[in-house]
Amino acid sequence: MSDVELVLRSTRVITPEGTRAATVAVTGGTITAVLPYDTDVPPGARLTDLGDDVLLPGLVDTHVHVNDPGRTEWEGFWTATRAAAAGGITTLVDMPLNSLPPTTTVDHLRVKREVAAAKAHIDVGFWGGALPDNVKDLRPLHEAGVFGFKAFLSPSGVEEFPHLDEERLAAALAEIASFDGLLIVHAEDPHHLEAAPQRGGPRYADFLASRPRDAEDTAIARLIAQAKRFDARVHILHLSSADALPLIAAAKAEGVRLTVETCPHYLTLTAEEVPDGASEFKCCPPIREAANQDLLWRALADGTIDCVVTDHSPSTADLKTADFATAWGGISGLQLSLAAVWTAARARGHGLEDVVRWMSERTSRLAGLDRKGAIAPGRDADFAVLAPDETFTVDPAALQHRNRVTAYAGKTLHGVVRSTWLRGERVVAGGEFTAPKGHLLTRTT
Repeated sequence: MSDVELVLRSTRVITPEGTRAATVAVTGGTITAVLPYDTDVPPGARLTDLGDDVLLPGLVDTHVHVNDPGRTEWEGFWTATRAAAAGGITTLVDMPLNSLPPTTTVDHLRVKREVAAAKAHIDVGFWGGALPDNVKDLRPLHEAGVFGFKAFLSPSGVEEFPHLDEERLAAALAEIASFDGLLIVHAEDPHHLEAAPQRGGPRYADFLASRPRDAEDTAIARLIAQAKRFDARVHILHLSSADALPLIAAAKAEGVRLTVETCPHYLTLTAEEVPDGASEFKCCPPIREAANQDLLWRALADGTIDCVVTDHSPSTADLKTADFATAWGGISGLQLSLAAVWTAARARGHGLEDVVRWMSERTSRLAGLDRKGAIAPGRDADFAVLAPDETFTVDPAALQHRNRVTAYAGKTLHGVVRSTWLRGERVVAGGEFTAPKGHLLTRTT
């Protein structure tokens, strides 16, 4: 203990063994010990006593569209990582699309890293992209350190990132399986989408009908079949349709190498509450009915769904038109995700340990970030300090996102993030930020 530089003490520390009063020792940005609460502070170490505020591992968000470079007016690494830090997130993994260029070659990855390097307030990693014509680029991207590969099974919404048909999906998955990489998939079937009624206009009910559950269900069935064929690792992004849950559960029981995420907006918002014309609620796949939401929560509790991530997908405010057919589809949630999920989780009888498992432990495991996701010796000293019983009302003007459009405006949420720490250094507290301290991460396994 003679080399300990920092000690954090709280009556409520969330560790892999449970929540307890503890003293956490940090040296060189790494957790070196989790000790009894009344352990003496070593000489020369700084003590931060958090009282009854909860010390939890920093959240890891593996689904974020930063859009930088190329569409930086939509977000950007400076604003996205500040918003994440304000919400208790200490690591994010950036999606390969909506930036220009997309992260689909090693050269494009190099551009992305150069842009992010000086702007990251938290740690940042990168997904690669799987396109119909870039199979040759997948292994080089893997060797360059991307955490896996994003693919769409239906149109992505941006022309520079086309989707994979059945043949191209098989080709990409065969290549990725050859080096035991990970394919993460936007699973909606284009034929079901084309067959659905496309009325347009401001009615949310019409938009919901245009993105039916069977589009998700069919695409997920296709993906599972291909994962079996190649014994490949696949991950279903932003699950919205509860109808797919039996298929997912059966595949997992058979040993298919499958993981699944859902998002705060699917767990906390319902179709019944979306006002007509309110395209701040638009995302694809869509926010569905309350009964569907109940089943998602049940699947999260029993492990059919592995984790919760934001799918933060912002745009400029002018793209959020009152016509659901033409409005940009995406919800900004980085700064509010912890509070939104915690508010709904506590109402359903879940504890903060569950939230940490869904939003830190399992997301770290998904990306292979073995130094993240837990308050335990040998892990990075990344923390969020939370007052779980305090509430706040969401004011868009108080958000750090570049474009302060939010589906949570006016909602009262539980859980105030007091401070966020990265490798033992406080990066935000009371709304005050330090200079950027984030590292650019690469896959190491």
